[in-house]
Amino acid sequence: MVAQSTTAQGQADAATPRPAGPFSVFERLVAWRYLRARRKEATISVIAGFSFLGIMLGVATLIIVMAVMNGFRTELITRILGINGHMVVQPIDGPLTDYDSLAKRLRDVAGVRLAIPLVEGQTLASGANGAGTGALVRGIAPSNLDKLTLVSGNIKSGDLKSFNSGNGVLVGQRMAESLGLGIGDEIKLISPEGDVTPLGMTPRVKSYQISGIFSVGMSEYDSSIIFMPLSQAQLYFNSEGKVQSIELYVDDPGNVGALRPAIEKAAGRQIFITDWRQRNQSFFSALQVERNVMFVILMLIVLVAALNIVSGLIMLVKDKGSDIAILRTMGATSGAVMRIFFMTGAAIGIAGTLAGLIIGVLVCWNIDSIQEFLSWTLGVTLFNPELYFLSQLPAKMNLGETAAVVGMSIGLSFLATLFPAWRASRLDPVQALRYE
Repeated sequence: MVAQSTTAQGQADAATPRPAGPFSVFERLVAWRYLRARRKEATISVIAGFSFLGIMLGVATLIIVMAVMNGFRTELITRILGINGHMVVQPIDGPLTDYDSLAKRLRDVAGVRLAIPLVEGQTLASGANGAGTGALVRGIAPSNLDKLTLVSGNIKSGDLKSFNSGNGVLVGQRMAESLGLGIGDEIKLISPEGDVTPLGMTPRVKSYQISGIFSVGMSEYDSSIIFMPLSQAQLYFNSEGKVQSIELYVDDPGNVGALRPAIEKAAGRQIFITDWRQRNQSFFSALQVERNVMFVILMLIVLVAALNIVSGLIMLVKDKGSDIAILRTMGATSGAVMRIFFMTGAAIGIAGTLAGLIIGVLVCWNIDSIQEFLSWTLGVTLFNPELYFLSQLPAKMNLGETAAVVGMSIGLSFLATLFPAWRASRLDPVQALRYE
């Protein structure tokens, strides 16, 4: 008798339907049904569509802008530090006449890769067409120029043979084009600090043959810098037997501060040291501020799109009041109703975020082709190297930043669905059916 009772109870338990768990197939099917557009719900579907487009465009734009800003910073640092030293050593107690021995001692410091003595001066450069432009002449030993791969590895025409023999100069490609000069032509340099005569100081004018034309991809350098053999620069700037500074290139540019004590000790004399962060602090600070402001502004686009999800879901809850009441009377819990509407809104946010991620990545990977196509289509120069320093539009995606953008977008979308979903779960079935 007991066995029969136990068997009957087991059969009854097996026949009783068990409640579905959270995010069950039933809840997902209902949420998917609410996402599909119907004729009388056209307004709701339009709002959902605009929410999707807003999130997609916001995420894509944010990823593209952050990648371009990162690319700008990376390329500028690469080119600035490829031409200019990471640290500049200048004498305090007297002229730098022992520059060879001092450079050797500085090169022996652990972490220092190169120590290059330099003579620099501002001149007026003119070409055969009569055009003139300001130029920065950098006097450097040929053996040291070979080690500056950003310059020696980007010779577009000519070679380093004449420069290495001490008879030629290197000019930037943009300067050569603006002055109408080519390989073998002579460039005239005029320095205000010339010879002393009974009539006073007279400018020094001298012509040098162009042995090579370089292009480092940064318009400011390609249009203003002339490399001259160190011995010739010393004669031209009245600096025989001395240099103005020694530029140091280190293994880790971000750790230049830790090398200061060792460099001061190795120098054995009073020196003044400046590093690349001090010389370019205002420039890179402005880039960082611009980058942060752009991130905040573009994130507002995603926020506005997320708020559209709120309005769309609230309208959907009002329209589906009777459906919610029927679901509740059939046994659906308030939690199930809340999860249904949560999935409905979250699906819009996730789909929009993924679509924006795909578009952003594709644009970043093909940004040069897109720039050229738009420039050709519109007939305008969208990226003028003279205004933006670099000759190409860079885009460098950062995995951490991209993940943060995707996470914030999905997080805002989830937050936007909570209030409408909560309102749906609190709906009274009796009241909903009474006024239907």
